[in-house]
Amino acid sequence: MESRSLLERDRELQALDAALSALRGSTAHGAPRVRPDRLLAFTGPAGLGKTRLMAEARARAAAHGFTVLSGRGGEKEQELAFHVVRQLVQPALATMDATERRTFLGSWYDIVAAALGLEAKDTGHVPDPTGVRDGLDWVVTRLTVMKAPVVLLLDDLHWADAESLGWLTSFAPRAEVLPLLIVVAYRPDELPAEAAPFRALVARQGNRPYSLAPLTAAGVAQIVREEVGEEAEDEFCDECWAVTAGSPFEAVELAIRLGERNLTGAPDELSAMRDLAAAVKGPGIIERLERLGTSTVRFAQAAAVLGAPFSPELAAAIAVVGSEEAAQATERLRAARILADGHGPGAGLEFVHPLIATTIYRSIPAHLRVGLHNAAAVAVRAAGLGPTAAARHLLEVPCEGNLDAVACLREAAREYLRAGAPEAARRLLARALQEPPDPEERAALLHELAGSTFLIEPTATVSHLREALAEPGVDPDLRASIVYRLTQALAHTDRMAEAASVAADEARQAASPRVRLRMQADHFVWSMFRADEPDSPARSRRLARLAARLPGRGLEERYILGLRAWDALVRGEPRNTVLSHAEDALGGGMSWTEENRGFEVPVSVALAFMYCDQPRRAEDLFTKGMAECERKGWRGSHLAVGQTLFGYIRYRRGLLTEAENWVREGLRTAERVEGAVPAQWFAIGILIQTLLARGRTEDARRLADSYRYGEVVPNAVIYPDPRTVYAELLLAEGRIAEAEGLLAAVGDRLEARAWRNPAWCPWQLNLSAALAPTTPDRAVRLARDAVKRARDFGAASAIGHALHAEAEATGGAAALKLYAEAVEHLQRSPAAYELARAQVGHGAALSRNGRLQEAAHRLYQGLEGAVHCGAEALAARARDELSAAGLRPLPLRYAQTDTLTAPERKAAEMVAVGHPVGVVAKDLRLTEQGVTQLLSSVYRKVGTDAAGLARALETFPRPRA
Repeated sequence: MESRSLLERDRELQALDAALSALRGSTAHGAPRVRPDRLLAFTGPAGLGKTRLMAEARARAAAHGFTVLSGRGGEKEQELAFHVVRQLVQPALATMDATERRTFLGSWYDIVAAALGLEAKDTGHVPDPTGVRDGLDWVVTRLTVMKAPVVLLLDDLHWADAESLGWLTSFAPRAEVLPLLIVVAYRPDELPAEAAPFRALVARQGNRPYSLAPLTAAGVAQIVREEVGEEAEDEFCDECWAVTAGSPFEAVELAIRLGERNLTGAPDELSAMRDLAAAVKGPGIIERLERLGTSTVRFAQAAAVLGAPFSPELAAAIAVVGSEEAAQATERLRAARILADGHGPGAGLEFVHPLIATTIYRSIPAHLRVGLHNAAAVAVRAAGLGPTAAARHLLEVPCEGNLDAVACLREAAREYLRAGAPEAARRLLARALQEPPDPEERAALLHELAGSTFLIEPTATVSHLREALAEPGVDPDLRASIVYRLTQALAHTDRMAEAASVAADEARQAASPRVRLRMQADHFVWSMFRADEPDSPARSRRLARLAARLPGRGLEERYILGLRAWDALVRGEPRNTVLSHAEDALGGGMSWTEENRGFEVPVSVALAFMYCDQPRRAEDLFTKGMAECERKGWRGSHLAVGQTLFGYIRYRRGLLTEAENWVREGLRTAERVEGAVPAQWFAIGILIQTLLARGRTEDARRLADSYRYGEVVPNAVIYPDPRTVYAELLLAEGRIAEAEGLLAAVGDRLEARAWRNPAWCPWQLNLSAALAPTTPDRAVRLARDAVKRARDFGAASAIGHALHAEAEATGGAAALKLYAEAVEHLQRSPAAYELARAQVGHGAALSRNGRLQEAAHRLYQGLEGAVHCGAEALAARARDELSAAGLRPLPLRYAQTDTLTAPERKAAEMVAVGHPVGVVAKDLRLTEQGVTQLLSSVYRKVGTDAAGLARALETFPRPRA
């Protein structure tokens, strides 16, 4: 017979059965199929039977042979980060020994250990929230695959901790392609405001959530008659329905008590029925509890303070009752249907219904409640349940200068930071600050509080750190860390000038030479990345003088040298100068995750190699840096910028399809991170450039409009320069006058800073293109000046790009020599897309000047390069030029591959050790032109010019025999 508590739930049970059947069907034929019914939600106010429905879901899933993982929110456990996630995962992990757990979790162990309540190997490991969510995704995904099919049951989700709810919201879409069904139950009116993304997720599930309705009068009558007998009269049953308002919980509890009193349901029993009905809700529950005796009341109050499920021994210790009294109290509370056994082995006790727990907790007098929480904090810590379990109770205790409480709160906050729960850490540290701490510890505590708010509220971070700096007698190393974090927070909120000023002031005050050098480095970092720096040339001169005195012995010195390399690059100093400083900076290694240091300098050093025509070296450094971030669980802004700029390197090499994929992944990563605006700026600009190179102007415009790119420009230096990128988009759309004005302003700004390297910002080349139709003389002058600057810098790609622009501006027969020289330089670089552009441009110019045979050769080369780069528009132009000249495109002569042929490898090895082209040609029995073509292919495939060839070949795979 159908359970009485599931009366009138046919719709919900049918939905459940359909979802379970779909889950079985999705795995019946191998790999799981995509299922839209991955999430089933049951909602309604308290007492409408959600928990009973979830119990039925458990039973039916088990009957199918499915694995069930379950968790439940608790009214008093909402402050415990990842509490619900732990309930889901810990039972499965508990079946493994320590070695098996480490093997199962693999490289994710230290990232997710704290979140899952495991002991981490590296207690200084502080992953970011995105990394922890990714790790939890991996853990649950692997468990699902191992134990498929799996049903995730999550009850009372309105009381779930914010971290678990955030994880569930991001993970749930994966259920579409996993052998997994997620079933949730919650009170919709009690979901917290921050649950808006979860609400949106559920709203996308078609006709769900299933909102439970109160029972009808007939349903309540059936429940009553099952207890008191079929003779219960309609009038009596109708009144039972009225007093319970159709609540299944109240109706069942009332019916049980009617049966215990041997009532029959006659009209003259209505008064007694109403008394019993009052006893199953609110004050009636408390009156019933008080009749069970003082020790039982204290035990129940301690249980309500602990939250469910709870240990009876722990409740007894808090209530200060003996073991015999506790056992008696437990039995009385069971008999009164207040307590019941929890689910699973070792689950302890829990309240029959959350409404009972809430009623008892709220009935405890305020002074007694505080005392119980205080006792609970001590008891749970003594029981070995950890600082976070104790800290949850300390949040309910008034401040009284308890230094032990401060220590516990700080320890718990550190655990939460290691778990990737900064908001939970912030709550505890803010409470510790109010306690208050020992005055000597106040600065350190403020520093910790600032660390917890950095990712969620950087403006608060600034306030906390300024307050910390105002404390007297701050330890010098702590002060340096405070200043670094302050400058980082200021930069994060687009206050670059303040960041630079703070570092400069601290450098002047620092007594330690090491700290002073560290502060100088921070000052130079934020000054260089400040878009409105007032005297960039003076700062460059100071940096150059300082770098010249440093041998690069320590990390502080090498950071200065790395900054010098970047400054030399943007100023357009010879590339050998840039490379020399970059190599010196890397002499002892340069970590992307160094404690209390940003990754701006390591990233800039790596990119210097890209601009100097050694992108493979840059890729190697980025690969190591991103792997370092991922190992530490830094999968937020750091990883987003890394993925995006790796895509930029691929773009500069002409690998446009790969570039687009990398940058889109970087943008996706950035959008998962709260406040990751700088990472988005990098990604959007690079993606626009890549789309334009591929000929997808409309896609680029949609992207720009969706992010208001071109309207809002940050105060930080972003590369590629946002205004220049937006001008490129305007040029592609034919909005020449707008682009011209924008590029002229960029030129004025960069000239004032003496940033003159066209490899870093090709504003002159773009402005030349804008001016060529109307003001050709000025266009040529701009391009020639860019050529001179490119030659001063010395990178073949920059020279070739500038020569191509000069050829375009010059036009006519006079441009042919410039085109040829551009191609010659670009053939000595790894810039495949720019080479293809120059080849097509040269071929078109040759065709217009009647030199069709030469034109055909160049156009075929350019077409082949454009196709391999993924530059559809450039390839279409090459075909059009061939067609206009009466020629047909030839089949591609080689497959797109990064593998060197045997002749290419031989030529590369000879050039790498210094043999001239003539000697290589003789050895390989080729013409010098043939060797040039061979080496051009080598530079594109390997990702470097001749100067970086020897190093690159050390790790580049050899041709297969």
